[in-house]
Amino acid sequence: MSREQRIRIDGMLRRPEPDGPRTVEEIRAGFRELMAGMIVPHGRIRTASTTLGGRPALRVEPKSGPAEGVESGSGAGTILYFHGGGWVFGSPWTALSLTGNLVARTGLGAYSVDYRLAPEHPFPAAIEDSLSAYRDLLDSGEDPSAVVLAGDSAGGGLAVTLCLAARDAGLPMPAAVLAFSPGLDATRTGESMRTKEGVDPIFTRAALEHTGAMYLAGADPRQPLLSPAVHADLTGFPPMLIQVGANEMLLDDSTRLAARARAAGVDVILDVTADVPHVFQAFAGVLDEADEALDRAALFLRQRIRAGGAARASAA
Repeated sequence: MSREQRIRIDGMLRRPEPDGPRTVEEIRAGFRELMAGMIVPHGRIRTASTTLGGRPALRVEPKSGPAEGVESGSGAGTILYFHGGGWVFGSPWTALSLTGNLVARTGLGAYSVDYRLAPEHPFPAAIEDSLSAYRDLLDSGEDPSAVVLAGDSAGGGLAVTLCLAARDAGLPMPAAVLAFSPGLDATRTGESMRTKEGVDPIFTRAALEHTGAMYLAGADPRQPLLSPAVHADLTGFPPMLIQVGANEMLLDDSTRLAARARAAGVDVILDVTADVPHVFQAFAGVLDEADEALDRAALFLRQRIRAGGAARASAA
């Protein structure tokens, strides 16, 4: 671990922003510029544009085949990934450093969904698109025990709320959920919203409320699909790994969801890394903690896919 790496990244993320709220176009352009600087393991993956659940998607596959311990063939398993961006910005391409690193480290293929964004398409459009993508995978013959959900920030929140929506729709649960710094509380009532402001190099309360209002579009945030860390019943959820940085205003989104999961009898790992920012895993290749966290995430996904494969073999 490198203190110098963390200081350098913190300083980069604290670049001065224009006064006042930015327009949607400015927010989206700024995020694209930031994420274009992340390291993508192009030599270890291949990508192709496709569709899933009626939405554009990016298919990401390992160039060298499945990793050790993962079966080859169509039953190897699939990562269904949801990008971050406050439900307002971002795309499968801005998240490719994350998706690509998961694919390269696990040997699993992934679909990264280009779900609809607010303010053009506010709540619940993103959740509807995530559910359609999952349903499409199952309809195409994917065994749910071979599907793992993953996402960062707002996309990490979607990975969680998709399980709620799937359960309500009578669909089977996936094998696991992996969430990087998930957004899980639209009520913004976590203690870290106060204690980490100023420590967090990315967010302010005003910025979170600005984009949050675009997604809510007047909806009551006190409901499970918008604030699962506070209001969701997680009974029956699959095993979960939640990774979050200790410097985040959204830290308590993760800590409270993990507590609710434990209370509901769900296998959950809460993985908190000190002195790192929101979705620090995107800095793989320049931040030691990012690579180490991705290695832990990949191990978790491989274990859950192996467990699902063993269950499928026993049932055959």
